[in-house]
Amino acid sequence: MSGKAPQSSGFHQESRPGTATVTELEGILRNNRFPLSPIDEVWPNLYIGDMTVAEDRFRLWKLGITHVLNAAHKQLASSGCQDFYGTTVDYYGIAAQDLPNFDISAYFYSASEYIHQVVSVLGGKIFVHCAFGYSRSATLVLAYLMIYHHLSLLDAVNTVAQRRRIFPNRGFLKQLQALDIKLQQERKV
Repeated sequence: MSGKAPQSSGFHQESRPGTATVTELEGILRNNRFPLSPIDEVWPNLYIGDMTVAEDRFRLWKLGITHVLNAAHKQLASSGCQDFYGTTVDYYGIAAQDLPNFDISAYFYSASEYIHQVVSVLGGKIFVHCAFGYSRSATLVLAYLMIYHHLSLLDAVNTVAQRRRIFPNRGFLKQLQALDIKLQQERKV
C-alpha cells in the first residue's frame, strides 16, 4: 500500500501545516480516554500491543499475524525471538529502552521499512509491541505513518490515538518532532 489510506477506511486524518509542539502532543495523549487494551489495530493490518499478546502464539495465529516487531527485544521481561515463533511468524527485534535519552530515532527507518514490507503484501499483518504497547512500539508506528504515509506527527498521533491509548515518553516525542521537521523540509524540495 503506498500513499495515504483511503478516506473511507477511517484511517486518515487531515493535515495541518507546521509541527506540533511536545506540549500539544502530550495534551492530546493525556486526554485520550481510550482504555489500554492488550492489542489494537491502529492502521490496516498494523497492530500495537503488549507483551502478553506477543507471548500468545495461538492468539497471534487467530488474528492472522505474520510478523512481529518487538521494540523491547532483550529487555527486562521480553522473551521474544525468532526461535519462539518458529517458521509461522517472522520476528524482528529492536533493543530499545523506554528512556527519554534513548536514541530510538536510529531505528525509525529500519522499523518503518520492515512494517511497510509486511503491510504491502497481500495477507501480511504485523504486530508491533513492547512491554505495554504504550511508548516504544507506538513511537515506531508513528514514525512509520510519517515516513511511508506522509502524515504529520500530529496527524499520526491523532490517527493512532483514535484506536489505542499511547504515550511515547517526552524524549521520543522530541525525536518524532525532529523527524517531522526533517520530512516536511524534504517534501518541500
